[in-house]
Amino acid sequence: MKHMYLLLVLVLGMAASCSSSDDGPIAPPNQTLYFPPIGSNTWETVTPSSLQWDESQLDPLKDFLIQANSKSFMILVNGRIVMEEYFDGHTAQEPWEWNSAGKTLASATTGIAQQNGLIDIDNKVSDYLGENWTNMDLEKENLITVRNLLTMTSGIDDTKQLVVKSNLTYVADAGTRWAYGNVFQKLMDVVAESSATDFESYFNTNLKAKIGMDGFWNEGTIFTIFHSTTRSMARFGLLSLNNGSWDGEQIIDASFFTECVTTSQSINPSYGYLWWLNGKSQYMVPSQQAVFPGTLIPNAPADMVAAMGAKDQRIYVVPSKNMVVIRMGNASDPQNTNFAVSGFDNALWEKINAVIN
Repeated sequence: MKHMYLLLVLVLGMAASCSSSDDGPIAPPNQTLYFPPIGSNTWETVTPSSLQWDESQLDPLKDFLIQANSKSFMILVNGRIVMEEYFDGHTAQEPWEWNSAGKTLASATTGIAQQNGLIDIDNKVSDYLGENWTNMDLEKENLITVRNLLTMTSGIDDTKQLVVKSNLTYVADAGTRWAYGNVFQKLMDVVAESSATDFESYFNTNLKAKIGMDGFWNEGTIFTIFHSTTRSMARFGLLSLNNGSWDGEQIIDASFFTECVTTSQSINPSYGYLWWLNGKSQYMVPSQQAVFPGTLIPNAPADMVAAMGAKDQRIYVVPSKNMVVIRMGNASDPQNTNFAVSGFDNALWEKINAVIN
């Protein structure tokens, strides 16, 4: 019996030593949240079969992603890579634009500035930028708080997306109207002024470097856009899945991050602090004041929150499944380059559900 036991141990040990991939060891599915090492390409993986996913539906999902002009796609479960695909000549080393999905980076950095004692989101923006930063009467300008910028309730005209003073005109009192616009980038100025450095330097030191992201901010047509590799986008998704904590270090204050992914105002319940929220009773979309009944993405899990950018750049975070899903690429429908939610989301989640359910 002793010899049989030793033989079993030897066989199991050999099997474990053979379980590896180019990107790192294959881990069994478990509830322990894994964080990939800083400064390393090593990233633990887990197989779809070990999660009891329907592998026959993987190719239909990949075909859909190709047809939808995707460049990359990833699924993490418990921080481990289950799927990592690149299309149309794109590679794991190449950066791609986040577009408005990068608003969540501005939100996170604003929260870090608050926990570092530099700002208070309930203070008016003019406390940091000085008076007359808008083209509004001072009485109306002084109603706008940092929180209003985080929640898209500044009351500033949203039809002019280029953020220059002449375009920052009054439409409604702050807090009384939800309208999706690029004035959020004034948060970057608030962080820069309060920290006496430029926004990118503050972001790099306090967020990017701490979770091992690559990437850079680049001046776009109407606002500054973050670019990174797919894995760096996934790192931020993993940080978000863990309520702003990375491998034991609280990068973003947990209570602030909870506010980020909770309904932030009563006008559009499907919006937090620059995050989109699924599973609510109604929602609004960019460029409209209409309120639509029902959930934002019916096919997606109700607890999902999302960073959404033009041309269908996506981070989906699903706490109930310990899952992060990343999609980067060109617009799924070149005729419809919505700033945020589009029909692509529901169609994609139909394909994902066929795999994971």
